[in-house]
Amino acid sequence: MEAKMVMIISAFPSKESGKKVAMEMIKMKIASCIQITAPVTSIYEWEGKICEEDETLLFVKTSCSLQDKAVQFIKENHPYEVPEIITLPVIGGFKKYIEWVERSIV
Repeated sequence: MEAKMVMIISAFPSKESGKKVAMEMIKMKIASCIQITAPVTSIYEWEGKICEEDETLLFVKTSCSLQDKAVQFIKENHPYEVPEIITLPVIGGFKKYIEWVERSIV
């Protein structure tokens, strides 16, 4: 089954910084819906140190055709030097929702 949409996951240092990016992406119609969860605890190694931080996750829903534009927007507007940006293909789900995603950003 071929993907018709993608979900992009990105971690932000605060709900406010994630919300700012989310609002702009919706206004620009490069995403149909963005869910924001907070806080999540991230544990990772950065520059030789083990770090533990509270972060906010964005779950960005967009079309396959707008994926590159959405990723680029996140990269350009993200406060981290190396932001987490992961794209997952959506290969199934409620058909009417997937159709809504496509209609809302075209």
